[in-house]
Amino acid sequence: MEKATKTKSVFDILSAIDCSEHVEKKRQGSTELTYLSWAWAWSICKKNFPAAFYTIYERADGVPYFTDGKTCWVKTGVTIEGQEYIEYLPIMDFRNQSIALDKVTSMDMNKAIQRSLTKALARHGLGLYIYAGEDLPEEKKEEQKAAVDSDLEQRRLEVLDNIPNIQTLEESGNYWNWIKANFKEGTPQFSELKDALAKKNRELKAKAAKKAQPQQQTLESFNFDQIK
Repeated sequence: MEKATKTKSVFDILSAIDCSEHVEKKRQGSTELTYLSWAWAWSICKKNFPAAFYTIYERADGVPYFTDGKTCWVKTGVTIEGQEYIEYLPIMDFRNQSIALDKVTSMDMNKAIQRSLTKALARHGLGLYIYAGEDLPEEKKEEQKAAVDSDLEQRRLEVLDNIPNIQTLEESGNYWNWIKANFKEGTPQFSELKDALAKKNRELKAKAAKKAQPQQQTLESFNFDQIK
């Protein structure tokens, strides 16, 4: 009997998508703001969920923003597979400050609606890691970490194979610096490499001592009476 496979949720699918090539960064003073392309985000959503739709909420008089008499905001929603997530967003200027009601233009309102819809999509998972201040989605980070770990393991095995071929203590020191830089002390990998290198160092020191010993013995056994 075949085991039932778990179907991925909307959030699982969208949150795993790498959006890094479709973001725009803007610096405001000491703060760097990241924006995800609305057009790209919506196209990705529709490719994965063709039945998805969005809603731009309007007031009773048909105006697509709400106000407290001083500033204003927009309200949007994105519905995917029957689940709607709503996002409220102030209408802001290029400094990310709320614009006074009497200064709001149709362009300001349109930009706010697009940004609000992008954030509503993020609630479904698409690009959510960007709003969390991360560079990559969790799944992508795990893939990169696995690749780095794989490369490091390959290098570890190469170093382990090369340690017996070390010729000098200076060369051994270079290997030791690499081990300390790449492996945490106390881990099995660190201990294995350290023990192998320590064994090689003992061999190098013994070899150096043995090489110096014949010279000393030759001097001690020389018959100085032969010198006339």
